[in-house]
Amino acid sequence: MISSMTGYGKSILTENSISVEVEIKSLNSRFLDLSVRLPKSLSSKEIEIRNLLKDRISRGKIILNIYLKNEGVDKNSLGVDETNLDSVITFLNSLKKRAGIDQEISLENILSFQNLLFSDKVEESEDEFKLAVKALHLAIDNLVEMRNVEGNTLVQDLKQRAESINETVSKIESLSPESISDYFTKLRERAKELLQDNGSDEKVKTELALLAEKYDVTEECVRLKSHIEQFLETLKNSTEVGRKLNFLTQEMNREANTINSKSVSTEISYYGIFIKEELEKIREQIQNIE
Repeated sequence: MISSMTGYGKSILTENSISVEVEIKSLNSRFLDLSVRLPKSLSSKEIEIRNLLKDRISRGKIILNIYLKNEGVDKNSLGVDETNLDSVITFLNSLKKRAGIDQEISLENILSFQNLLFSDKVEESEDEFKLAVKALHLAIDNLVEMRNVEGNTLVQDLKQRAESINETVSKIESLSPESISDYFTKLRERAKELLQDNGSDEKVKTELALLAEKYDVTEECVRLKSHIEQFLETLKNSTEVGRKLNFLTQEMNREANTINSKSVSTEISYYGIFIKEELEKIREQIQNIE
Protein backbone atom coordinates (compact mmCIF):
# COMPACT_ATOMS: atom_id res chain seq x y z
CA MET A 1 0.00 0.00 0.00
CA ILE A 2 1.26 3.48 -0.89
CA SER A 3 1.42 5.78 2.13
CA SER A 4 1.74 9.48 2.69
CA MET A 5 4.73 10.95 4.51
CA THR A 6 2.58 13.12 6.78
CA GLY A 7 0.89 11.71 9.84
CA TYR A 8 0.57 11.69 13.61
CA GLY A 9 0.50 8.99 16.26
CA LYS A 10 0.18 8.96 20.02
CA SER A 11 -0.06 6.36 22.78
CA ILE A 12 -0.18 6.33 26.58
CA LEU A 13 0.57 3.21 28.64
CA THR A 14 0.69 2.67 32.39
CA GLU A 15 2.00 -0.42 34.16
CA ASN A 16 2.53 -0.61 37.91
CA SER A 17 4.06 2.76 38.87
CA ILE A 18 5.41 3.57 35.39
CA SER A 19 3.58 5.82 32.92
CA VAL A 20 4.80 6.43 29.33
CA GLU A 21 3.42 8.85 26.76
CA VAL A 22 4.73 8.70 23.18
CA GLU A 23 4.03 11.32 20.53
CA ILE A 24 5.30 10.91 16.95
CA LYS A 25 4.87 13.22 13.97
CA SER A 26 5.85 12.70 10.35
CA LEU A 27 6.46 15.41 7.73
CA ASN A 28 7.70 15.51 4.14
CA SER A 29 11.38 14.84 3.62
CA ARG A 30 13.48 13.57 0.76
CA PHE A 31 15.11 11.00 3.06
CA LEU A 32 14.51 9.54 6.52
CA ASP A 33 15.32 12.28 9.03
CA LEU A 34 14.94 11.40 12.72
CA SER A 35 14.56 13.86 15.58
CA VAL A 36 14.34 12.04 18.94
CA ARG A 37 13.71 13.53 22.38
CA LEU A 38 13.99 11.12 25.32
CA PRO A 39 13.96 11.33 29.11
CA LYS A 40 17.41 11.01 30.67
CA SER A 41 16.67 7.53 31.96
CA LEU A 42 16.29 6.34 28.34
CA SER A 43 19.15 8.33 26.81
CA SER A 44 21.41 5.26 26.66
CA LYS A 45 18.73 3.51 24.57
CA GLU A 46 18.59 6.16 21.84
CA ILE A 47 20.35 4.03 19.22
CA GLU A 48 17.96 1.13 19.81
CA ILE A 49 14.97 3.47 19.54
CA ARG A 50 16.32 5.00 16.33
CA ASN A 51 16.86 1.55 14.83
CA LEU A 52 13.30 0.62 15.75
CA LEU A 53 12.04 3.70 13.89
CA LYS A 54 14.17 2.83 10.83
CA ASP A 55 12.70 -0.68 10.78
CA ARG A 56 9.13 0.67 10.69
CA ILE A 57 9.48 3.86 8.61
CA SER A 58 11.49 4.33 5.41
CA ARG A 59 11.05 8.02 4.54
CA GLY A 60 9.98 11.34 6.06
CA LYS A 61 11.03 13.76 8.79
CA ILE A 62 10.13 11.97 12.02
CA ILE A 63 9.77 13.90 15.28
CA LEU A 64 9.56 11.63 18.33
CA ASN A 65 8.92 12.69 21.93
CA ILE A 66 8.77 10.22 24.82
CA TYR A 67 7.56 11.36 28.26
CA LEU A 68 8.07 9.15 31.27
CA LYS A 69 6.89 9.14 34.90
CA ASN A 70 7.81 6.68 37.60
CA GLU A 71 5.91 6.78 40.89
CA GLY A 72 4.58 10.21 39.88
CA VAL A 73 8.04 11.67 39.31
CA ASP A 74 8.53 13.28 35.90
CA LYS A 75 11.65 11.63 34.44
CA ASN A 76 11.84 14.29 31.71
CA SER A 77 12.49 17.11 34.16
CA LEU A 78 15.81 17.98 35.77
CA GLY A 79 16.42 16.65 39.27
CA VAL A 80 17.64 19.15 41.89
CA ASP A 81 19.87 18.10 44.77
CA GLU A 82 18.02 19.72 47.70
CA THR A 83 20.92 19.25 50.12
CA ASN A 84 23.38 20.97 47.82
CA LEU A 85 20.86 23.76 47.16
CA ASP A 86 20.65 24.49 50.90
CA SER A 87 24.45 24.45 51.11
CA VAL A 88 24.77 26.91 48.20
CA ILE A 89 22.27 29.34 49.75
CA THR A 90 24.01 29.11 53.14
CA PHE A 91 27.38 29.74 51.44
CA LEU A 92 26.08 32.76 49.51
CA ASN A 93 24.53 34.29 52.65
CA SER A 94 27.81 33.79 54.55
CA LEU A 95 29.82 35.29 51.70
CA LYS A 96 27.43 38.27 51.47
CA LYS A 97 27.74 38.89 55.23
CA ARG A 98 31.56 38.72 55.18
CA ALA A 99 31.78 41.04 52.19
CA GLY A 100 29.31 43.48 53.72
CA ILE A 101 27.01 43.30 50.72
CA ASP A 102 23.39 44.31 51.32
CA GLN A 103 21.76 42.60 48.36
CA GLU A 104 19.24 39.81 47.93
CA ILE A 105 20.50 36.49 46.55
CA SER A 106 19.30 36.11 42.93
CA LEU A 107 18.52 33.04 40.85
CA GLU A 108 21.49 33.95 38.68
CA ASN A 109 23.76 33.72 41.74
CA ILE A 110 22.41 30.28 42.60
CA LEU A 111 22.70 28.97 39.02
CA SER A 112 26.40 29.77 39.10
CA PHE A 113 26.65 26.52 41.09
CA GLN A 114 24.41 24.44 38.82
CA ASN A 115 27.06 21.70 38.58
CA LEU A 116 26.30 21.07 42.27
CA LEU A 117 22.54 21.45 41.93
CA PHE A 118 21.73 19.20 38.97
CA SER A 119 22.85 15.64 39.11
CA ASP A 120 23.86 13.75 35.96
CA LYS A 121 23.28 10.46 37.70
CA VAL A 122 20.21 8.80 36.22
CA GLU A 123 18.78 5.50 37.31
CA GLU A 124 18.10 3.32 34.30
CA SER A 125 15.19 0.92 34.45
CA GLU A 126 14.69 -1.99 32.05
CA ASP A 127 10.98 -1.96 32.91
CA GLU A 128 10.75 1.68 31.82
CA PHE A 129 12.46 0.88 28.52
CA LYS A 130 10.24 -2.15 27.80
CA LEU A 131 7.10 -0.13 28.44
CA ALA A 132 8.45 2.74 26.32
CA VAL A 133 9.10 0.35 23.40
CA LYS A 134 5.60 -1.08 23.68
CA ALA A 135 4.10 2.42 23.68
CA LEU A 136 6.32 3.44 20.77
CA HIS A 137 5.08 0.55 18.64
CA LEU A 138 1.48 1.54 19.35
CA ALA A 139 2.18 5.17 18.43
CA ILE A 140 3.88 4.08 15.19
CA ASP A 141 0.88 1.85 14.42
CA ASN A 142 -1.36 4.93 14.71
CA LEU A 143 1.02 6.96 12.57
CA VAL A 144 1.22 4.28 9.86
CA GLU A 145 -2.56 3.88 9.81
CA MET A 146 -3.01 7.63 9.29
CA ARG A 147 -0.30 7.69 6.58
CA ASN A 148 -1.95 4.75 4.78
CA VAL A 149 -5.37 6.40 4.80
CA GLU A 150 -3.94 9.62 3.40
CA GLY A 151 -1.83 7.61 0.93
CA ASN A 152 -4.95 5.88 -0.43
CA THR A 153 -6.58 9.28 -0.96
CA LEU A 154 -3.46 10.48 -2.81
CA VAL A 155 -3.48 7.41 -5.07
CA GLN A 156 -7.11 7.94 -6.06
CA ASP A 157 -6.42 11.58 -6.87
CA LEU A 158 -3.29 10.74 -8.91
CA LYS A 159 -5.12 8.03 -10.87
CA GLN A 160 -7.93 10.42 -11.72
CA ARG A 161 -5.52 13.11 -12.92
CA ALA A 162 -3.40 10.66 -14.95
CA GLU A 163 -6.49 9.24 -16.65
CA SER A 164 -7.72 12.76 -17.37
CA ILE A 165 -4.39 13.57 -19.03
CA ASN A 166 -4.62 10.35 -21.05
CA GLU A 167 -8.06 11.34 -22.36
CA THR A 168 -6.74 14.80 -23.26
CA VAL A 169 -3.82 13.30 -25.19
CA SER A 170 -6.31 11.23 -27.20
CA LYS A 171 -8.15 14.42 -28.08
CA ILE A 172 -4.89 16.02 -29.22
CA GLU A 173 -4.11 12.96 -31.37
CA SER A 174 -7.47 13.20 -33.12
CA LEU A 175 -7.17 16.96 -33.66
CA SER A 176 -3.54 17.14 -34.70
CA PRO A 177 -3.72 15.88 -38.35
CA GLU A 178 -6.67 18.11 -39.21
CA SER A 179 -5.18 21.15 -37.49
CA ILE A 180 -1.90 20.73 -39.37
CA SER A 181 -3.73 20.22 -42.67
CA ASP A 182 -5.86 23.34 -42.18
CA TYR A 183 -2.88 25.39 -41.08
CA PHE A 184 -0.70 24.48 -44.03
CA THR A 185 -3.51 24.76 -46.58
CA LYS A 186 -3.81 28.39 -45.54
CA LEU A 187 -0.03 28.75 -45.53
CA ARG A 188 0.26 27.24 -49.01
CA GLU A 189 -2.36 29.57 -50.42
CA ARG A 190 -0.55 32.51 -48.87
CA ALA A 191 2.77 31.29 -50.30
CA LYS A 192 1.25 31.03 -53.76
CA GLU A 193 0.02 34.59 -53.56
CA LEU A 194 3.44 35.82 -52.52
CA LEU A 195 5.30 33.85 -55.17
CA GLN A 196 2.78 34.51 -57.96
CA ASP A 197 4.37 31.64 -59.81
CA ASN A 198 2.49 28.40 -60.34
CA GLY A 199 5.69 26.74 -61.52
CA SER A 200 7.07 26.79 -58.01
CA ASP A 201 4.02 25.09 -56.49
CA GLU A 202 5.75 21.71 -56.17
CA LYS A 203 8.63 23.27 -54.30
CA VAL A 204 6.16 24.97 -51.98
CA LYS A 205 4.43 21.63 -51.38
CA THR A 206 7.75 19.98 -50.54
CA GLU A 207 8.68 22.70 -48.05
CA LEU A 208 5.25 22.54 -46.47
CA ALA A 209 5.45 18.76 -46.19
CA LEU A 210 8.69 19.12 -44.24
CA LEU A 211 7.09 21.72 -42.00
CA ALA A 212 4.08 19.46 -41.49
CA GLU A 213 6.41 16.73 -40.27
CA LYS A 214 8.09 19.22 -37.97
CA TYR A 215 4.76 20.14 -36.37
CA ASP A 216 3.49 16.56 -36.07
CA VAL A 217 3.03 15.58 -32.38
CA THR A 218 2.25 11.89 -32.92
CA GLU A 219 5.51 10.66 -31.37
CA GLU A 220 5.14 12.92 -28.35
CA CYS A 221 1.58 11.72 -27.78
CA VAL A 222 2.65 8.06 -28.00
CA ARG A 223 5.49 8.61 -25.51
CA LEU A 224 3.24 10.60 -23.17
CA LYS A 225 0.65 7.82 -23.17
CA SER A 226 3.40 5.28 -22.47
CA HIS A 227 4.58 7.33 -19.48
CA ILE A 228 1.00 7.55 -18.19
CA GLU A 229 0.65 3.77 -18.45
CA GLN A 230 3.87 3.31 -16.45
CA PHE A 231 2.68 5.91 -13.95
CA LEU A 232 -0.60 4.07 -13.32
CA GLU A 233 1.24 0.75 -13.09
CA THR A 234 3.69 2.20 -10.56
CA LEU A 235 0.78 3.31 -8.35
CA LYS A 236 -0.01 -0.40 -7.87
CA ASN A 237 3.51 -1.00 -6.56
CA SER A 238 3.87 -0.58 -2.80
CA THR A 239 7.69 -0.28 -2.63
CA GLU A 240 9.28 3.20 -2.60
CA VAL A 241 7.25 4.55 -5.50
CA GLY A 242 7.76 8.24 -4.77
CA ARG A 243 11.04 8.67 -6.66
CA LYS A 244 9.85 6.73 -9.73
CA LEU A 245 6.62 8.70 -9.91
CA ASN A 246 8.61 11.91 -9.72
CA PHE A 247 10.82 10.80 -12.63
CA LEU A 248 7.82 9.81 -14.77
CA THR A 249 6.15 13.13 -14.06
CA GLN A 250 9.25 14.96 -15.27
CA GLU A 251 9.23 12.90 -18.49
CA MET A 252 5.52 13.58 -19.05
CA ASN A 253 6.14 17.27 -18.53
CA ARG A 254 8.92 17.16 -21.13
CA GLU A 255 6.58 15.66 -23.75
CA ALA A 256 3.83 18.15 -22.86
CA ASN A 257 6.26 21.04 -23.39
CA THR A 258 7.17 19.71 -26.86
CA ILE A 259 3.50 19.30 -27.81
CA ASN A 260 2.82 22.89 -26.77
CA SER A 261 5.80 24.21 -28.71
CA LYS A 262 4.68 22.38 -31.88
CA SER A 263 1.02 23.29 -31.63
CA VAL A 264 -0.53 25.21 -34.55
CA SER A 265 -4.03 24.96 -33.11
CA THR A 266 -5.63 27.10 -30.42
CA GLU A 267 -7.64 24.10 -29.23
CA ILE A 268 -4.55 21.88 -28.95
CA SER A 269 -2.73 24.67 -27.09
CA TYR A 270 -5.65 24.81 -24.65
CA TYR A 271 -5.40 21.05 -24.07
CA GLY A 272 -1.62 21.33 -23.69
CA ILE A 273 -2.01 23.95 -20.98
CA PHE A 274 -4.54 21.72 -19.20
CA ILE A 275 -2.03 18.83 -19.23
CA LYS A 276 0.68 21.10 -17.80
CA GLU A 277 -1.62 22.24 -14.99
CA GLU A 278 -2.56 18.66 -14.10
CA LEU A 279 1.09 17.59 -14.13
CA GLU A 280 1.97 20.41 -11.74
CA LYS A 281 -0.75 19.24 -9.35
CA ILE A 282 0.54 15.66 -9.67
CA ARG A 283 4.10 16.83 -8.97
CA GLU A 284 2.95 18.56 -5.78
CA GLN A 285 1.02 15.50 -4.63
CA ILE A 286 3.79 12.94 -5.15
CA GLN A 287 6.17 14.97 -2.97
CA ASN A 288 4.07 13.65 -0.09
CA ILE A 289 4.36 9.95 -1.00
CA GLU A 290 6.73 7.76 1.01
